[in-house]
Amino acid sequence: MEKITYTDIKNNPEINTYIKKGDELLEIMGYTDHSEIHAAKVAETAAEILRKLGYSERECELAKIAGYLHDIGNAVNRVDHAQTGAVMAFNILSKLNMDPEEIATIVAAIGNHDESTGTAVSPVSAALILADKTDVRRSRVRNKELVTFDIHDRVNYAVEKSKVIIDEEKRKLILELTIDMRISSLIEYFEIFLTRMLMCRRAADFLNINFELVANEKKMV
Repeated sequence: MEKITYTDIKNNPEINTYIKKGDELLEIMGYTDHSEIHAAKVAETAAEILRKLGYSERECELAKIAGYLHDIGNAVNRVDHAQTGAVMAFNILSKLNMDPEEIATIVAAIGNHDESTGTAVSPVSAALILADKTDVRRSRVRNKELVTFDIHDRVNYAVEKSKVIIDEEKRKLILELTIDMRISSLIEYFEIFLTRMLMCRRAADFLNINFELVANEKKMV
């Protein structure tokens, strides 16, 4: 069995094609950016979470791989993209002769990352959820016409700064946001992201840490 690395995955033309096509599909549907930029950011954040919490380098690498692959199912359909993506990842990683135990860890993480159907089932899965759901930033909004923004565009665009802080000593992960209240209110933020924040809290619980949301220097969760 091969020790597949994050570099192998990130440089794989087949994988990058699926990410690209999935992002194009979501652009047509009016969704925020789900390109290689989002995939790489989620991958790096997921690995950093586990690294700071003392997990092995291989688990961090698996979290990176799961993070980069997590949205490839969008190339098929947004609905059930987590499960579709898990099956696609299984086929790709099997062809690469990856260890079945590692494949199982990655596909379970991908298959459980969406808030409508999933939950944390392993440290890799929990890190993926936290990394994915905390990637809130203005640059993910494609629509540049403020007058045509729907609530999703408005809430994402209102986030001027976003930072994930992992405090290993106090065992907590903090999502720190700076929100332009002239564009979106905190109520609107919670209307859109409440289920995601609850999923983050459960994922943090799985890692035996606390999840906190700080918006405009005020602790919200």
